Amino acid sequence: MKKSVNAIGSIFIFVVFLFVSPSYSDNYPPDFSDLAAALSPSVVNISTTLSAQPNAPGIPQFPPGSPFEDFFRDFFEKRGGERPRRESRPQQAMGSGFIIGSEGLIVTNNHVIEGAINITVILHDNRSFKASIIGKDKKTDLALLKIEVDDELPAIEWGDSDNAKVGNWVLAIGNPFGLVNTVTAGIISARARDINAGPFDDFIQTDAPINRGNSGGPLFNLSGKVIGINTAIYSPSGGSVGIGFSIPSNLARIVIFQLKEYGKTRRGWLGVKIQTVTDDIASSLGLEKTMGALVSSVISDSPAMQSGMKAGDVIIKFDGKEVNEMRNLPKIVAATNIDKPVEVEVWRNGRSKRLKVVVGEMEETAEQNLTLESDQDKLNNFGEPIKIAELGLTLSNLTNDLRNKFNIPENLKGVLIVDVENGSDGDFKGILPGDIIMEIAQNKVYNISDVKMRVLDEIKASRNFVLLLVNRKGNLSFIALKLENK
Repeated sequence: MKKSVNAIGSIFIFVVFLFVSPSYSDNYPPDFSDLAAALSPSVVNISTTLSAQPNAPGIPQFPPGSPFEDFFRDFFEKRGGERPRRESRPQQAMGSGFIIGSEGLIVTNNHVIEGAINITVILHDNRSFKASIIGKDKKTDLALLKIEVDDELPAIEWGDSDNAKVGNWVLAIGNPFGLVNTVTAGIISARARDINAGPFDDFIQTDAPINRGNSGGPLFNLSGKVIGINTAIYSPSGGSVGIGFSIPSNLARIVIFQLKEYGKTRRGWLGVKIQTVTDDIASSLGLEKTMGALVSSVISDSPAMQSGMKAGDVIIKFDGKEVNEMRNLPKIVAATNIDKPVEVEVWRNGRSKRLKVVVGEMEETAEQNLTLESDQDKLNNFGEPIKIAELGLTLSNLTNDLRNKFNIPENLKGVLIVDVENGSDGDFKGILPGDIIMEIAQNKVYNISDVKMRVLDEIKASRNFVLLLVNRKGNLSFIALKLENK
């Protein structure tokens, strides 16, 4: 009997494995030969002559303009590395691009042509053309070029990057190290990567080998459509280690259209400074879910200010789109049509509120200085520093002597932090002596008595955290502090 049970169990296990094992067709792995032959004529080599710049030996090499260049440069300098000076001379650089218009329109990376004196586009049949810049965008690292041709060129179709899935096969074509029309294949390794390259980071990560010279080249799906523009790699040696990043086509297509139509990007603008909603901040505001973008300040005369938006609001939905995390909001706003009236849902004072905003146009070169509004002066210029045990902070009213000593503007209202208890939540979250508390729980504070009253209100409301708006030399940020000794 025992043998019979074991036999049945063995058969059962075999059957399970038979059904869950993946099945591969005769075409696995895919044969890319037809696809490569059809697409290669639409991929171009871009050669540029750059302005004279001295070399910086000792820094690991990345594709020009890669965000990792700054990281390693800072690291090298902090370690005390000195860069021997070399004779300055014009430099040659190579990159890739692809044809999107049969009349000679070509897409590439901005960093491929940045600082170029001359730009030459070399086609698949080795014909060379001088290229002009139609437009470029540093924030997304994209550029649109034009060459004058008499015949029609083979243009590539855009694909839908939103449909690209992790694990999908992809094909990259470009000119790594000047080796023209090099074809490499791999899969999509991850989606929505943020590599701190810019405010609209949403990169596709791929393990298709990408090297120096691939920048600006296309990333294809198996339908032969562009779903990404190869932009950066992560590699200490400069060679491919299977970590490459591509700009998704759905972002690139919008930017390229605007460059073609206007010669520049036209992005939607809200006019707020935002920060991440942490678990602690969500708890202090009564949010059931950690989500949204916390408004730390509102720019004067901006669409946000005209709508009635305030510092301390959490934007949880914009134009019908949920803001699941802070970094989603800039991309959503930027992609919204200028002058479009939209509904914005914010979380304020423990409940949802809807605002009407007319989206403005982002000025790429305009400095968006923040101005601090002045209120009636309720400042008490007397009193010694007092420790607020629940916050782990020692505070002082802003006296005239303190303003003069620390060069604090007269119109800046709040309470000065003079000491932070070691090991406290404030110490852990980076609060420093000299910081100024401007708000407690989204209410302005002008003296220590105001702070005490607001902290007591939060304790009565059974809050575990209290939200502070802190000013550090003009930079505003919200910090949720754990309430101690409640």
